[in-house]
Amino acid sequence: MHTSLTEDTLTLLEKKARDVRETLIRMLTEAGSGHTAGSLGMADIFVALYFHVLNHNPQDPEWEDRDRLVLSNGHIVPVRYATMAHAGYFPVEETMTLRKLGSRLQGHPERTKLPGLETTSGPLGTGLSQASGMALAAKMDKKKYRVYCAMSDGEHQAGNVWEAAMFAGANKLGNLVGIIDRNNIQINGMTEEVMPLEPLQEKYKSFGWHVLEVDGHNIEDIVDAYDKARAIYEKPTLIVAHTIPGKGIPDIEFDYTWHGKSPTTEEAKKFIEEVRSMCGKVTCGDKD
Repeated sequence: MHTSLTEDTLTLLEKKARDVRETLIRMLTEAGSGHTAGSLGMADIFVALYFHVLNHNPQDPEWEDRDRLVLSNGHIVPVRYATMAHAGYFPVEETMTLRKLGSRLQGHPERTKLPGLETTSGPLGTGLSQASGMALAAKMDKKKYRVYCAMSDGEHQAGNVWEAAMFAGANKLGNLVGIIDRNNIQINGMTEEVMPLEPLQEKYKSFGWHVLEVDGHNIEDIVDAYDKARAIYEKPTLIVAHTIPGKGIPDIEFDYTWHGKSPTTEEAKKFIEEVRSMCGKVTCGDKD
């Protein structure tokens, strides 16, 4: 067990991740559209961030000294909405308004719609530039908050990402942590068939980043990586998180056709039961 996590805390985080996945299925089914696979795959990471890693206050979303979380691949914002709701930013019932006219929970995040969102995102490849600017501003203002940026692997096919990576490395942004959802899928196939991305780690290292690699569904590993990132002062840190798109739903895991498809009512009933039966490191007795 990692020193910053007690067994009780890890059990709570694993339960929260299941709750978030169940909420995700319900809200996507109610909306009738949205991005299922990537959202389910990032649930463990977002739960680790909102319930253990981030320095934030749901009752004061604009708190000046809060850590900033930038979501670059805005299409998986349902997982952010679901996690924020369970963390107390707004009622969980409001998640059922996803993508509806007038809702604060649009299909891609709009910063001015919902307190707690740091950026408006939709066009892929822009988040790391925004996060790098925030991290540089924090250094210039001598602020202690940290900046986290969640990215997809597919968006690394955009050149803007690499300009930002070079900028962050050149400015030694030790207060910046990027995390790549390395699920290997994009809208029209597998990343390594559409436009190969490897060697991802070596590319970031060549731009002056410290690089870590984790199992994106092992919450203890995720927290450990963020703890290690705090100890890196002279360069930004990248966490490559290996995830399973559609995690928790055997029928859709690794199926890229679920990139932008929502469940039917009948599918949702089955999916919710499967999520409820998910095991974690502690919850099913594997404490090694």
